[in-house]
Amino acid sequence: MYYAAANGLGEAFNKTLCNLLKKVVAKSKCDWHERIGKALWAYRTIVRTPTQASPCALVYGVEAVLPLEQQIPSLRIAIQEGLIEEENAQIRFEELEALDEKRLKAQKRLECYQA
Repeated sequence: MYYAAANGLGEAFNKTLCNLLKKVVAKSKCDWHERIGKALWAYRTIVRTPTQASPCALVYGVEAVLPLEQQIPSLRIAIQEGLIEEENAQIRFEELEALDEKRLKAQKRLECYQA
């Protein structure tokens, strides 16, 4: 079944992905397949203006851990490393419970942005 609105979203994503690939691909355009992972990572972790959230946060309830945060631990990484397994599980459960509310807020922001 064809759904025009969904196709429009797919086309918008494809346009964004192509623009990101143009930025990360070297002068030789033959290595795009090696760099698509970096382009997708950028897309998934950048906060979008209309929703004021990253796609990663809207899917998983938390921001992605950046590779740099593994090398130079951020405050949130340092706090997580100091927790016992039960505390970490409880915090993650609370984050997941708040996810629906986070998504609804993002939806409202998007509607206001499009109005």
